[in-house]
Amino acid sequence: MKNLFRSYFESFGGLRKEIWLLSVITLINRAGTMVIPFLSLYLTKSRGFSLEEVGWILTFFGLGSVTGSWLGGKMTDKIGHYRTMAISLIGSSFLFVLLQFPDSFWTICLGIYLVMTVADIFRPAVFVAISAYSKPQNRTRSVTLIRLAINLGFSAGPALGGIIIATGGYSGLFWVDGLTCLAAGILLLKLLHPKRSIPEPEEIIVDAKTAISDRLYLVFIFAMMIFGFIFIQYFSTMPLYYAESHQLTELEIGLLLGLNGLAIFLFEMPLIKFMENRKHTATGYVILGTLLSGLSFLVINLTDWVGILMVGMLLVTLGEMIAFPFSNSFALNRSDGKKRGSYMALYSIAFSVSHIFGHNSGMQLIDSFGFEITWYTMFGLALFACTLLLILNSLLKKESSGVHSN
Repeated sequence: MKNLFRSYFESFGGLRKEIWLLSVITLINRAGTMVIPFLSLYLTKSRGFSLEEVGWILTFFGLGSVTGSWLGGKMTDKIGHYRTMAISLIGSSFLFVLLQFPDSFWTICLGIYLVMTVADIFRPAVFVAISAYSKPQNRTRSVTLIRLAINLGFSAGPALGGIIIATGGYSGLFWVDGLTCLAAGILLLKLLHPKRSIPEPEEIIVDAKTAISDRLYLVFIFAMMIFGFIFIQYFSTMPLYYAESHQLTELEIGLLLGLNGLAIFLFEMPLIKFMENRKHTATGYVILGTLLSGLSFLVINLTDWVGILMVGMLLVTLGEMIAFPFSNSFALNRSDGKKRGSYMALYSIAFSVSHIFGHNSGMQLIDSFGFEITWYTMFGLALFACTLLLILNSLLKKESSGVHSN
């Protein structure tokens, strides 16, 4: 047991202090983002919108995310990751509080769009910050530490959110979201002063290659869009499935979603350290993670036993633990010597586009065909994404052979 604990803590070794500070800020910010997992329930139960209307509202969620990711990449290249993150955290803190007040369809669409635009400016900036603060050999684990902070916050957030809804209604969620974003912004200004940051790499210059001209990277981004499309179902349509097909309460849904973050907190870093020492490619690991995520949708169609929901959650969690750190690491490594802001913005946009189409399409599929057909569709999309990544793997090997032959 002592060796097990030693091995666990050793997996965190060698990371810079700035990465730890960034993870603390991210933890506080993410712990408060409890509105998002309950958004579909809030819109149907509290606001009385239909599934079709919720689907379109969540499309504006995705549109705002795309806009924010694009702006975040531009701002990061213009004013640096520090200022960009500060603007995002402090700006979104006020918008989260205001989001509780719109009550018509179009004002809620506009509110969701503005919140996500400002909130997701943070995403490309934090990726560039990870690259600036970490050594190349520690990038995947640095990404994993930030993800641990996100998921530790997420494990507490939905559980706390369920308690807040049960005791005081949905309004409290918006206030907590706003206050935690503000607290994270203040800590960023206090703990991560620009003088402590490493200067941006000199190779990122005006005529450096941009992500949009990298064809193999675009294949990777398309596969990530599909992966994101199926993954986000767990945070929009899946809670509806839990409530309607298995009659789970908001508190039970929050605890089940919290299992995702808790498992990642306990097991992701040792798992990534173990996998980093193997000779498999990053894209190979992303294929494995995507397949496991797809299987999570398949298994819940096999039985009505409520325990299968936990099995599905554990499968998608394992898939997430593998796919996200290695896909992020691939994107960072691919951006070496190029315009890193554009690469990380496009990586963020891949998941933002998933939000545009994923929530709405999931809602429309459920409304038209029911949950079972929808889950089989998600499994099929996972297989398609795996096929794209297998093709990419082959093309990358040819590219590498061409470089070596020259």
